[in-house]
Amino acid sequence: MGKDYYKILGIAKGASDDDIKKAYRKQALKWHPDKNKTANAEEKFKEVAEAYDVLSDPKKREIYDQYGEEGLKGGGGATDGPGGNFTYTFHGDPHATFATFFGGANPFEIFFGRKVNGRDDDDMEGDESPNTIPADIVFVIKDKPHAHFRREGSDIVYPVRVSLRQILFCTLNTHKIDMEKLLGGQIGLEDFIFAHIKGLKKEVEVYKAEEALGLTITDNGAGYAFIKRIKEGSVVDGVKVICVGDHVECINGKNIVGMRHFEVARMLKELPKDQSFTIKLVEPMKAFEMLEPRSRGGGGGGKLSGDGKIGTGRETLRLRSKGPATVEEMPSEFDEKAVKKVDDLLESYMGIRDTELAATMVEVGRDKKNPDEFAMALDEALGDFAFPDEFVFDVWGAIGDAKQGRF
Repeated sequence: MGKDYYKILGIAKGASDDDIKKAYRKQALKWHPDKNKTANAEEKFKEVAEAYDVLSDPKKREIYDQYGEEGLKGGGGATDGPGGNFTYTFHGDPHATFATFFGGANPFEIFFGRKVNGRDDDDMEGDESPNTIPADIVFVIKDKPHAHFRREGSDIVYPVRVSLRQILFCTLNTHKIDMEKLLGGQIGLEDFIFAHIKGLKKEVEVYKAEEALGLTITDNGAGYAFIKRIKEGSVVDGVKVICVGDHVECINGKNIVGMRHFEVARMLKELPKDQSFTIKLVEPMKAFEMLEPRSRGGGGGGKLSGDGKIGTGRETLRLRSKGPATVEEMPSEFDEKAVKKVDDLLESYMGIRDTELAATMVEVGRDKKNPDEFAMALDEALGDFAFPDEFVFDVWGAIGDAKQGRF
């Protein structure tokens, strides 16, 4: 017995085009393997994509309604009718169907105009013969293996061998990195984190006009001392070629490689006031040169300024697939609790967990005064999801509870 595409999408046979779209949206979100970890999720996700592929196409749907799956795929139906002369096979990538439906197609993920592992359809261009309805020609694009490069999603990766010495040169506070957040593209700026290799060497003459130079020195535990912070308005702050992250190699001709940070700091402190000294430094090859602050208005509180100074406050370095990295405020207690609750509601009502979607809904409702205002704003921002009214009302209640601290 052939597949019941209407049953797969959970709709009646006479469903409208809008009903089909809404049903696909719901089922695709429910069975997407990134959200649904059950063993059969991938197969269900593919079935949903196949059902949508047929029912959203008027010609395929007409043949399916008359002859079923067997007729659609050339296995049944009258020889002089559509079912006998039309051959259909679902060659598609269900993830490509999903991305196209939700507007996720990204030109930056396309290589020479074609997305790898995606499909390229020439509608009604196949099986051209008299008295026969032509089927589609479907091309599935694959990468040819390369001797040096490999593809990871939209990225081209070129592996490079780096020595242990280079890796250990300059790392700081790596114990503070939450690897789960790092893999998600966020690094907390509770302290500045360095992970780089040696770059430009420089020799600088500094006049010690005050007892304190305004430097904070640290090391990586392997004998490589470097500058952790530069105090604003200090002696060293006026020497613009000296930067945070610079490795200190030599002071007044004395090689200090192998010394701990407190030994280097003591040496700098003991240098006589009102005299010049020479310091040799190595500037690191920075990975985050494209860094810009994100302003939320009103000023205040620890942003990354144009001269590279790091302030205090709860901030996050966010790495993006497109454009520069940005420094953003970490979520407040309200945001964390509200997003978690809305995410729970998404799972309860729609069978998915999506913290980014939940965060967007919380942001939409942040300044709204009543549920009607929130519902209108939510429909404008996320109307394609067609959230049920009871779900919207519960989300509004969750945001209100978070504002009042009732969680």
